[in-house]
Amino acid sequence: MRYPIITLLIFTSMLSSFAQSIQLTHNEAQKRVDVTVDGKPFTAYIYPGPTVLKKPVLYPIRSAGGNFITRGWPLDPRPGERTDHPHHVGMWFNYGDVNGHDFWNNSIQVSPDSKETFGTIVHTGIKSMKSGKGRAELVVTADWLDKDGKLMLQETTTYAFMATATSRVIERIATLKAAGKDVLFKDNKEGMIGLRVARQLEQPATKPEVFTDAQGVATKVPIMNNEGVTGLYHSAEGLEGDAVWGTRAPWVKLTGKINEEDLSVVLIDNPKNVGYPTYWHARGYGLFAANPLGASVMSSGKAPSMNYTLPAGQSVTFRYKLLIQSGALSDSALSQLVK
Repeated sequence: MRYPIITLLIFTSMLSSFAQSIQLTHNEAQKRVDVTVDGKPFTAYIYPGPTVLKKPVLYPIRSAGGNFITRGWPLDPRPGERTDHPHHVGMWFNYGDVNGHDFWNNSIQVSPDSKETFGTIVHTGIKSMKSGKGRAELVVTADWLDKDGKLMLQETTTYAFMATATSRVIERIATLKAAGKDVLFKDNKEGMIGLRVARQLEQPATKPEVFTDAQGVATKVPIMNNEGVTGLYHSAEGLEGDAVWGTRAPWVKLTGKINEEDLSVVLIDNPKNVGYPTYWHARGYGLFAANPLGASVMSSGKAPSMNYTLPAGQSVTFRYKLLIQSGALSDSALSQLVK
């Protein structure tokens, strides 16, 4: 079951806006599907292949005001950006421990002789594309492959793109089907739907940090010049800033300003999802992610391990929305969108 569609009526009454024409254009040579709103770039589904990226992603993503809300590095670096975590590209969907394979941290920048066991997600096709007024839809398929290139999961994902004069919405509905054997999503910190935001939407840094992944690999994140850095997380449970990390909530809102455009960037969980309400893997340096399957590690052991198993031949569906609103977006208005 999908979310209720955010209709023109809702947008008109709540956001005082109007629907826009959304066009999908497939460029097979460049391995991308561009999404435009009234002819202006919104985002693109890109699938350049594992020699460039180890999974398909949406990249870049822009606000209604035309500002990038996603980081440019490593594909298109911008001045002043952080250059950590090269696997954080645009908006993606994967997990850190799937039958012992790490799909989250895999990157072309990982040494070929790495001792870690990585999986790769490979785009396999476009099932359908439909442009429209206020809404467009793209359905794609992908294979989750183990270290030997053997099929582990088949993914079918529907992207719905919606737009008004002051908002952009991406709905991502991913169905995973286990192939020849059971698939274990072991309780792990690295997951599951992620977004790496632009420098301006990071939270101002007050000290250098070191973050360690599930394999014990440490990444140093230095303190940087905070000029123009305005981000602040706020959860549905009323928590703010770094306090959001490792807590559960049906949505988290990241507010900030880019080039004088006030923005609210909201990731929204769905009650039909496994592990609802999700845990939030939201970091001040720009990682904005929701992890429904890492209950024990995300709660520092307060909750039992999820260790979710998908039986061979069976499917599970994960549903998320990303809302990018220009201007203020109150909690009460947001709560209407998640009903």
